[in-house]
Amino acid sequence: MKSSSSTNGRDGFVLVGRVVGAHGIRGGVKVHSYAESLSVYETGKGILVVHPDGSERTMTVQWVQPHGRGLLMTLEAVTDRSQAESLNGSTLFVDKARLPALEEDTYYWFDLVGLSVYNTVGTLLGRIEEVIPTPGNDIYVVKGKRNGQSRELLIPATGDVVLKVDLEGRTMVVDPPEGL
Repeated sequence: MKSSSSTNGRDGFVLVGRVVGAHGIRGGVKVHSYAESLSVYETGKGILVVHPDGSERTMTVQWVQPHGRGLLMTLEAVTDRSQAESLNGSTLFVDKARLPALEEDTYYWFDLVGLSVYNTVGTLLGRIEEVIPTPGNDIYVVKGKRNGQSRELLIPATGDVVLKVDLEGRTMVVDPPEGL
């Protein structure tokens, strides 16, 4: 089982990145992307920019390219460095309908976060709070209570551990490894 990145955002939109700085003198921005693929940042399409103060504006992506661990992007109406710097800390959202279809047994992270996780005998283990990507497989961070005590479980996102995902019912059934 594999997960694809993206985090839940505003209604109908998905958080795909965050502006982390300006690049150059012509209004380019550096973006920390939460998406595995640049395809969500389509040239000529709108992207919802939410400023740290909560104000928002839809802007058209002029171009985008990978850059180190992130990406570089230019947006309409951002033509100099000071305008680009003013976007620092802004979050970027795209319409959920623009996301590519996924293969079977592959899920967007934002669909998994919040699922109730049960073991094979029906005991509630907790809820998925976070997904941690690792080179081998993702790890689901499940937070819950056991005997009145808060606990955190790290569940490997593999087919032999994750037995069933029901997005409509907001549940997941797992057969955790020995010791969890």
